[in-house]
Parts: sequence; structure tokens; C-alpha cells
Amino acid sequence: MSHWMRRLHKWVGLILAIQFVLWMSSGVMMSLLEADKVAGREFRVKPPAPPAWPRDVMSTDAVVEATKESVMTISSGWLLDQPVYRLENDKRSWLVRASDATALVVDAQLAGKIAQASYSGPGKASSPRLLSYTLEARNHKEPVWRIDFDDADETSVYVSTKSGAVLEHRNSTWRLFDLFWMLHIMDYSERTNFNNPLLVSSAIGGLWMALTGVWLLFVSVRLAEFVPSRWRRSRTVNLVDASGRPQRSIDAVQGDTVFQTLARSGLQLPSNCGGGQSCGLCEVRCVGNAPEPTGADRALLSRSKIKAGYRLACNLPVKRSLDIDVGDATALADERAGVVTSVKPLSPFLREITVRPNEPVACRPGAYVQVHVPAYERDASHLDIPEDHHEDWRTAGTLAALANDAPVRRSYSVAVPLERCDGQLTFLVRFVPGPRPGRGSGYMYTLKVGDELRFSGPFGDFALKTGAREKVFIGGGAGMAPLRAMIHELLAKGATEAIHFWYGARSRRDAPYVEEMRDFASKYPNFHWHLVLSEAAGEGDARTGFVHDAVLEGLGTHPDVASLEFYLCGPPAMLSATRVMLRNLGVDDANVAYDDFKI
Repeated sequence: MSHWMRRLHKWVGLILAIQFVLWMSSGVMMSLLEADKVAGREFRVKPPAPPAWPRDVMSTDAVVEATKESVMTISSGWLLDQPVYRLENDKRSWLVRASDATALVVDAQLAGKIAQASYSGPGKASSPRLLSYTLEARNHKEPVWRIDFDDADETSVYVSTKSGAVLEHRNSTWRLFDLFWMLHIMDYSERTNFNNPLLVSSAIGGLWMALTGVWLLFVSVRLAEFVPSRWRRSRTVNLVDASGRPQRSIDAVQGDTVFQTLARSGLQLPSNCGGGQSCGLCEVRCVGNAPEPTGADRALLSRSKIKAGYRLACNLPVKRSLDIDVGDATALADERAGVVTSVKPLSPFLREITVRPNEPVACRPGAYVQVHVPAYERDASHLDIPEDHHEDWRTAGTLAALANDAPVRRSYSVAVPLERCDGQLTFLVRFVPGPRPGRGSGYMYTLKVGDELRFSGPFGDFALKTGAREKVFIGGGAGMAPLRAMIHELLAKGATEAIHFWYGARSRRDAPYVEEMRDFASKYPNFHWHLVLSEAAGEGDARTGFVHDAVLEGLGTHPDVASLEFYLCGPPAMLSATRVMLRNLGVDDANVAYDDFKI
């Protein structure tokens, strides 16, 4: 539950943060605007004191008696220099002259005179316009006359059609204030309701953020972390192999996580998040009685793995002595090094980097290594961008400085079987330009031939299954890397089963190894290549659309989709849509292997 609560907390916090910025910025802007202009007082004439009521006018009783309609209220007043009575009943209100009780209509000519009398600015009045309703006089639910003046502030005067009263003076400063006011109170219709649903929802969201923040603080902090390790009970973490044979025993203290215990002993489990329960790379298998899975386990591990005893080491406290299978413990302990031998731009934001390890490395197709990214700070000009890619980088915007303040590890799949490239490791690195480039990809993009690269591994369980069942590979972005290595392996070893590869990219320029895949398709009759472009018209053998839609269309005529083996790797959105599509086709999860980069 805490994993999903963290994700929900993050996204709700982002939404509220946007609204908080709007609240703060709109409040600041409103405070900077000139109050007299906002209130419409700059050019508004203060009404003079009314003169003495004339003696030769009709009395109120006489007016009521002379009126054919029922009158509920009557009041006297002045309209310009003319004495008038305002009458009202439950249906309407109207004006009559005080001298003879004849009806007085506030027409365009009279409204213009009233507006001009209330205005002291330099502008010239336009012809009055009759409006049934306007937001600029929203407090008065009645038809109004609008008279615009051509001054620098674009003043508009609103006159009531019923009473002839000057209702509002509005100008460009007030209109700007009104925009910020709307953003401030979140009433995007009438701009008057402080209790509108959006504002109430934001207030409730803020309260929820505070409460869940406190809750996440308590569930994220273990009491044992505040107790010195020498005061805690000693425990043992026993590393065993897949068959249960002991490999190594590690001293631990109660309350630490398995991730912390192994790290202290020099065994660094793969992790992109540093033990933050968000990447899912540090999975281990509990041998014997596995503890109940947590919310993070359920979110990041498949049901079959949870059933088999897999748990996240960063979320697995050592409450008793544990027997766990971490795979190859030697790979965890070893830090390897190699030398960059080739840097090849494949597209504007995809780069192939080849590294020759100082010592031979055994790595099967589909595996990944953890690159050790040091703390660094480099200017963006350090990047070597080919001439034909300059326009793409200019379009992407100004690149921020590349920096990493603390060592981290990042996972990169091997793109070619090592035996196919003289024992070298080939990585496919995707760079996303912007104000916050990735710390790992930023480092990888600054590498040059001859630079040293440090790494651990290989790791991972994304691998080809034994047997000769028909295989379908579906990928996108940097997901090309492990799928390409698997396809190389199959074709080089003479696989005879049908092999399909659907690969999705935004445009042809974003798709690597296209010519290689086309050569495979022409050389091997059992290999079928399908390029799908989402943001460009199809060209040659390329289709247009999303890759999972193209796969659905391509498998529509297959006689037995459930019998196929599927291998997926690519961006999270593409991977999620493809897995849903396969489930809808009736494909069992056991026949679907995938690598989601743990992001």
C-alpha cells in the first residue's frame, strides 16, 4: 500500500503544486496592480450632493394613484438633473418623471449622457451597446448599457436599463485583476464563488497531502534505525544458490534490510533508486518461509515471482535469520572495468557505446549490467553532436549543464551477444534533453573513445526460453537493445521457428538498426520485420500508428495466438498497453517475458 500511496502522493502533490504556484503568483500580481484603477475610481466622477427636492412635483401618493399597476415600493431620486420616482412590484421595476408620473425609459441616448456625466477622463465615448449579461457587471443580473471610452485604459461604463444608475467603471487594469482573481479563487465561470467545487477539492487535497505525508513518514522510518546496531540482536543472512546449497553467511543486525546488510558486506544488489522501493531491481528469493509481501512487492514484482518467494531486498527487514537466493553472488561483489572503444550516434538521441572489458565477461542475451556513474559536472558543450543532428538538438531547446552530485548506478542492457563482437559490451543509450537530463544518460553521452567505464554484473532474468516455439518480439526506444541481442542469438544459432519483430518509434530518424533488421528479413525467411512510426507517415515497409495496435492487427489472422512466445521491452506506456492487449487476446502471462527497465 505504501508504494501506491507514494505514487498517488507524488501526483496529487504535483497537481496541488501547480495550483499553489497559481495562488501565489496571482496573489502577487493582484497586489502589484493600482488599487484606484482596479476599483474604477481613476476617471469616475464623485456624485454631487443632491439638490433640494422641488415643490412643484407630484407627491408619492399621487404617483401611486396615477399608476395603473400595483406598486410595492416607491423611492425618489435624481437622474442627471431630472427628479424621478423609482417604482417596483413583484414583477418589475421602472422609472417615472416626478413632474407628471409619465414613464421614463433609459434608452441609448440617455445612457450615453449618464455615462458621460460619470466620466472625467480624456476619452471619447462610443455608441452605447445593450447587453443582456456581461461578466464585467456580473453583480447586477439585469440588462445594461455599455459605453466604451477610447482612453489608454480602455474604460467601459455600465449603466442600468432599469434605474439609470452607473453600475461599474471597468478598465484594462481591472480586467487583468479579474483574470488573476479567477485563477486565485478557481471559479472559472462566475468568478465570485469562494466555495466552488475546485477550490474545496484543492483544500481537501491539501489536507490529504498533509495527512498522507505524516503517514508515509512513519511507515518509511523504521524504529530500528534510531537504535544503535550494537544494541540490536545479531542475525544471519545466508546466501544460497538456486538448489539451496549454502554459498556464504553474512552477519546482520535485527531491523536492517537485506539490501543494507548485503551492501555493508560489499555485495551491492542492482538498484536504480538506491533502495527507495521504486525500481524493483533488488529482488531476492526467500528460501523457506517467505514473509508476507508488502505493497511495494506487489506493485513491482509479478504474481508468479511473489508466489515463488521473491521479495524486494530494500523492503525486506531482517527480523530473523534468513536464507535467500541472490543469484550469482560473485557478480554482486565484483566491480569490473572496461575501456570505451566506440561511440556511434544512431539517431539524434540514441547512441551506441561499445566497451571492451578488462577481463572476459559472460553475458547472455537479455541481461543487463549496472554502470557505476560517478559524481560529475560537465558543460553541455562537452557533448559531441554530429552535424546532421544539430537541428534536432536546437529544436529540443537549451540543454542544461550535465551534473550528478553523488555516485549512482544505472542499468543498461547488452545490445549484441558478446561472442558476436569479440567479447565487447554494446549498449544502446537514449538521451532525453531538457532542464533535467538523466544522470546516467548524461554521463554516458559524454564518454569518448579511450575513457574508462566501471560496471557490475551481468544481472537479470529476461532471457530466451528453451524450445522452438514461434516468437514475437515487441519493442520501442532503447528497448531495441535486449531484443536485438536475442534475435542475433537465435539467427546465429540457426533457429528455424518463425520470428516476428515489431518495433515502434516516433519517426524514421528515431529508429536504430533498421537496415540491419531489413537485411535479416531478406536473408532469413523465418524472420519478419515490422517498423511502426507513431508521429510520421509510413515509408517503405513502415506502418503508421502505435506499435501495440500494429501487433494487434498483425496477429488478427494468426490461427493460434495463445501458442506464441512474446518478448517485450520498451517505454512504460508502450509496455503497459502491449501487455493489456495480449491479455485481451487470451495470451497467458507465462508466455510473456518482458523487461520494463524498472522505471
